[in-house]
Amino acid sequence: MAAMTAEERQREIVRAARRAGSVDVTALATELGVAKETVRRDLRTLEDHGLVRRTHGGAYPVESAGFETTLAFRTTSQVPEKRRIAAAAAELLGDAETVFVDEGFTPQLIAEALPRDRQLTVVTASLATAGALAEADNTSVLLLGGRVRPGTLATVDHWTTKMLAGFVIDLAFIGANGISREHGLTTPDPAVSEVKAQAIRASRRTVFAGVHTKFGAVSFCRFADVSSLEAIVTSTLLPSSEAHRYSLQGPQVIRA
Repeated sequence: MAAMTAEERQREIVRAARRAGSVDVTALATELGVAKETVRRDLRTLEDHGLVRRTHGGAYPVESAGFETTLAFRTTSQVPEKRRIAAAAAELLGDAETVFVDEGFTPQLIAEALPRDRQLTVVTASLATAGALAEADNTSVLLLGGRVRPGTLATVDHWTTKMLAGFVIDLAFIGANGISREHGLTTPDPAVSEVKAQAIRASRRTVFAGVHTKFGAVSFCRFADVSSLEAIVTSTLLPSSEAHRYSLQGPQVIRA
């Protein structure tokens, strides 16, 4: 069998990363029958093209216009880190009485960590979050109408944004597929981007919560600048030096 070209090899690496959630240099070298250095070179090229982010000994896929992980996958990935982040984010509630909770698994965990001993109104586009809170004590849930995206089980399009435009919300907990100092907060789908942007416009305070692997990643649609955030909540897996660089743009950075 003829050896793969670099392009074929790189396509295969991206496919493997998207299928499994991450790839390992040693395993790829064995699988593809090439030297580890060749795999590392391929990963550098793919990172330059914005398709993967390299880690020590491997890489994971960057979410893009052509690829997005499902909610089902997110509920099994980096769960202990997401739980720590959610608990720390929920502590930023302050005196907020109305809260927007974004789609995604980390925002859902934040919603579940919110106090039940006081009246709260939670506005969300996420069917999973609405379901999780539907019977919570002292919590009124307002589910935004619209087209439901199958992978994330969240509503989008003009019905969703029109409803949001009619509110003044105390605090928004926002997620993103990527956050970078240069490009701000990004997500692959323009319809999702619109909902997030409208939620931020409708809210007095905005908190971004996300795992360390989101930092430096850039997706297709930009919906907010880092400077528009009151706080960023992530984990100690984000180096303190990097956290400091984000804080210079305005938000408080909390590493849980």
